[in-house]
Amino acid sequence: MTVDINKPYSALSDEQISSFRKNGFIRLKDVFNEEEIRHYGDEITRLTIDLNTQKLPLEERSTYDKAFLQVTNLWEQSDVAKEFVLGKRLAGIAAALLEVDGVRLYHDQSLYKEPGGGITPAHADQYYWPLSSDRTVTAWCPLQAVPEHMGPLGFYAGSQHVEHGRGLGISDESEREIAKTMEEGKFPYVTGAFDLGEVSFHLGWTFHRAAANRADKPRSVMTVIYMDRDKKLKETTESTQLDAATFCPGVKPGETINSPKNPVLFERVSA
Repeated sequence: MTVDINKPYSALSDEQISSFRKNGFIRLKDVFNEEEIRHYGDEITRLTIDLNTQKLPLEERSTYDKAFLQVTNLWEQSDVAKEFVLGKRLAGIAAALLEVDGVRLYHDQSLYKEPGGGITPAHADQYYWPLSSDRTVTAWCPLQAVPEHMGPLGFYAGSQHVEHGRGLGISDESEREIAKTMEEGKFPYVTGAFDLGEVSFHLGWTFHRAAANRADKPRSVMTVIYMDRDKKLKETTESTQLDAATFCPGVKPGETINSPKNPVLFERVSA
């Protein structure tokens, strides 16, 4: 069987897009098959282990650093990883869910939760992103099945509209404060095991978290973050300066984010 990462996923229904618009996330079955997971997953996991710089044992790390090993922009490190990240299948889904004419790459990030790795505290990704609108989406792609004891991602449905908690980075405080806000607002927490090949997509302002990895095997995940093709850089803050310099080099506030690190990955074909 030939691996073709550009082969489109089945068309999303109006009901699925409406659900994403309402809840700020969606889970899709069978986005990848077993051969595709093995082909890309082996390389992505190898790169993560080789390139990560975390040397402390788990018990000596902060809550953030216990959550996972992470490496960004693997697409610049390997032809196989580049093929995955720049592929049109995920990008096409992202454009459909965001309801935009095209999407660019913001960046990719592998998330390797070691056996015994801690929780990923509740947070919203866009706290770190110097982006001008909410038209951003993360594809969370497990590289194996993720049973509940391995720490699957969970989402607070509808929380993308909540502003309280957006000013908190990933931390013990964000876990406490966001969980409290979600409980008070009666935002349901949705989680559960991921089947092999299942992928979730969530908006940049959707609050989410993950449990600890209680398995004796690592939970290896690749994420790709997409943004509206016409997205502009906004003035940076203390929390967004690093991302602006790292993922949008040379772009000035008010300009379209079209650096060499932000290629257009998918555009709708005009009728």
